[in-house]
Amino acid sequence: MSLKLTNKERMLLQDQKSHEEICIQKYNDYANMASDPQLKALFQQNAQTEQEHLNTINQLLNGQIPNMNQGQSGGQQQNQSPMQILQQQSSQQLSQQQTNSFQGQNQSSGYQADQNLCTDMLMTEKYVSGTYDTAIFEFRDPQVRQILNHIQKEEQQHGEAIFNYMQSVGMYNPQ
Repeated sequence: MSLKLTNKERMLLQDQKSHEEICIQKYNDYANMASDPQLKALFQQNAQTEQEHLNTINQLLNGQIPNMNQGQSGGQQQNQSPMQILQQQSSQQLSQQQTNSFQGQNQSSGYQADQNLCTDMLMTEKYVSGTYDTAIFEFRDPQVRQILNHIQKEEQQHGEAIFNYMQSVGMYNPQ
């Protein structure tokens, strides 16, 4: 099926494309910079999902409706969400002693650097999720809205996984 985009729809998709490219770059860079192996893995998984988002946006820009049953990680029958991966890793790898040890490094540059990376990515995910919200309301085609909604949910899962990681190692304590 060929998709005819309005100028506004095309412009919104171009914006989302640039957001996805920035997310991919940040997650890959931050995975290389992170001190904690658990955080590295989380950033690497999120980068992969962001690449899938970029591929989907490119298909839409090319006038194609992507098949969401292939290649998209949000489907529970195929892959786990970053949040599920983090929860599994947390229960398998992070004992209370390791958490306390990492928190004890609070003054170390590695802990502080990881905290800064997480804070930046959490803010980025909040922003990107909001831009998807706007785009969803601007599209005429219900299939495209559903695709963008799917991507937005995965962006929210990324933010939630980062939040959960930060909370688990004492970087984020909501009052």
